[in-house]
Amino acid sequence: MLTLTPSAQTAVRRFIKGAEEPVAGLRISVTGGGCSGMQYGMALEGQAKADDVVIEAGAVKVFVDPHSAPLLAGVIVDFRDGMDGSGFAFTNPNAAASCGCGKSFSA
Repeated sequence: MLTLTPSAQTAVRRFIKGAEEPVAGLRISVTGGGCSGMQYGMALEGQAKADDVVIEAGAVKVFVDPHSAPLLAGVIVDFRDGMDGSGFAFTNPNAAASCGCGKSFSA
């Protein structure tokens, strides 16, 4: 389904550790918007929803809603830290086109 690289797992664990509220996992979703038509969303969550797909990525639990699951199949999430900035990057084999920012795509 969806894969978090070791670098992404480390970054998520760091964000979870620094959260003010208890965190059960990371929600990754796809919504309409962005410059290519669909955009990725990420948020720390206190618990999974009843219909979520729950993915174990090392020590990190990832929650994916049923609508987003097919669009995230095979996606690799990485965390990059470099001179030009840092952040999560998505490699999506389902994307027909991606935006230059890497935050949106079209299927």
